[in-house]
Amino acid sequence: MSEKWKEEDWAQGVWYSGKVTRRRVVGWGGGAIGALMLVPAPWRAAFGQAKPYKIGAINPLSGAGAAGGKTALVGVQMAVDRINAMGGVNGRPIELIVADDESKPDVGRRKTSKLVDEDQIDAHVGGFLSNICLACMPVWEEAKIVNMISVCLDTTLTTTKCNRYSFRVHDYAPAQAVAFAPYLIKSLGKKWHIAYADYSWGQSTRDAYAQEIKKAGGEIVETTGIPLGTADMTPFLSKVTGQFDGLLGIFFGKDGVTIGNQAYDLGLTKRYKWAGDGAIAESTNLPALGNKIEGFVGINRYIPIQEGPFNTPEHKKFFDESKARLAKIDPSGPLPDRYVQSNYEAMNALRVGMEKSKFRGREDTMKLIEALEGLQMKLSDDFPTGDKLLRKDDHQAFPLQVIFEIKDGKHRIIETIPGDKTLFPPACKFAST
Repeated sequence: MSEKWKEEDWAQGVWYSGKVTRRRVVGWGGGAIGALMLVPAPWRAAFGQAKPYKIGAINPLSGAGAAGGKTALVGVQMAVDRINAMGGVNGRPIELIVADDESKPDVGRRKTSKLVDEDQIDAHVGGFLSNICLACMPVWEEAKIVNMISVCLDTTLTTTKCNRYSFRVHDYAPAQAVAFAPYLIKSLGKKWHIAYADYSWGQSTRDAYAQEIKKAGGEIVETTGIPLGTADMTPFLSKVTGQFDGLLGIFFGKDGVTIGNQAYDLGLTKRYKWAGDGAIAESTNLPALGNKIEGFVGINRYIPIQEGPFNTPEHKKFFDESKARLAKIDPSGPLPDRYVQSNYEAMNALRVGMEKSKFRGREDTMKLIEALEGLQMKLSDDFPTGDKLLRKDDHQAFPLQVIFEIKDGKHRIIETIPGDKTLFPPACKFAST
């Protein structure tokens, strides 16, 4: 399979401060490139003969998830560049190896195996689409490699399908639902219709909201699943009728733009309250949604404003640098989204664990796991969105949640919910290791 993304202008911009090297390229042949090593050239000289840590990063750089996968890559690359500029980890540089899962679980699993077997990576930071994260989890576990999940939100990743090798430094659906459901019922209405992306993340998020809305005194009157990547949602949305208060959307990326535009065109967002996952109204989606997203109420772990909890010097540094990098891959100059944020913080959490455990490589994976379990992340340049704990029981973090409204084309904070108010009981039992 050809990976045309490396030839695109945005791909050069992602690592504009460094140099693309091809000391070893996985899957080279017949025009196909399975992974690409990224090493800022100045630091190769600065670190001398120090052996680099190889960190894999697999994301969708083509296919249905490509828009978010590209901004995710900006976040992890930004963290790696900063780490190397500060002297690396334990005196060694980070070498980032990037792979495109093409938004397909089978391709993702194959590329993951190549990162493990051919590139001999030491750890992994990445994963965007939940069905791909689920497909790859057993590979990381079998190889005994730490997997820092940086975007995937499927509930089961840190519950029924958890394993000792995978961590999630951002939120998940149950915590979002705990934070958002009471507001939905109190301020917008009691009866809800859920429209969701019909794959693992959308399904588990639907279930989490159904449970918490009912617990808060509300009711789910119906649900509508729409396949991932559906360009014309009108056949599904035209069937959304009846007596209820609000339409709750669970979509992201291009699908978020599609439902935002088409629900508006069908009059649904005028007939019902319009709310949902903040991924619908990510900063990178707003230009394509225009005034059709006006009044949308969402929840997110990160919104690109410098107000309230994000009015800190640490966030301003992160905001300014990520905005400059995003401009290199998109001349329209989008603001940073949660995919940049979570990849940046996931890589920094891994770095902290590597330093605490004096990590040398795969032989020290268990020491690294022990250093990450219970990791307390504090507001800093490493974690610009604030404090959070990486829970030992299930390797799940609980960051701040922000309820917002889109007003005059911008995010406006309605309410903030501290991470410790979104706790959901652990439901993970690690297999013996």
